[in-house]
Amino acid sequence: MPDQTEKFDASRYLTKVNGREYLEVKWRLLWLRTDHPDAVVQTELAEHREGYALFKARVAVPGGGEASGWGSESADDFGEYLEKAETKALGRALAALGYGTQFCEDFDYRTEREQRFVDAPVARPAARSPRRSAKENPTDLVTPAQANALRAIARQVLGWDEVTLEARTEEEFGRPTAQLTKAEASRLIDELKQLGGDR
Repeated sequence: MPDQTEKFDASRYLTKVNGREYLEVKWRLLWLRTDHPDAVVQTELAEHREGYALFKARVAVPGGGEASGWGSESADDFGEYLEKAETKALGRALAALGYGTQFCEDFDYRTEREQRFVDAPVARPAARSPRRSAKENPTDLVTPAQANALRAIARQVLGWDEVTLEARTEEEFGRPTAQLTKAEASRLIDELKQLGGDR
């Protein structure tokens, strides 16, 4: 572990992922512990079903800084999907506190149509009506087939990874893909197909 009197030098731990500099979650966590050894890190398995896991992570530092992040993964995409989902959630919470934000794609995505970067979380315009949570009626929840279709279109048609898909879903619906309704998932599938067709 780096000397507590020294500042953490993130540039020493960067790797290249898809041509971009990336700071792995383990190094973001080391950075946090270097700055705040007494920070509180909590993870919680929010959902686990049929080879799918959704985690929530919370990181709090002394003095009031606190952030949470969500991460999901499926057995189809990653063998150790539970661990991967937990790591994603933790990475997003750390990035939200500023630990590696500039070295990860957790808070940006690029649309070919707009040719610009959009930061997330994005404040929703006041004109939008509040969206009903899928938890109110579990039978309306996105189906495994819809979730698989979303991941496949994102990956194969748009070249997106899971992080980018989740960022898009969070921006548009205010919650992870796993908590969408069937109707919302259907709408998002159509939007992604159209976006792919515009390329």
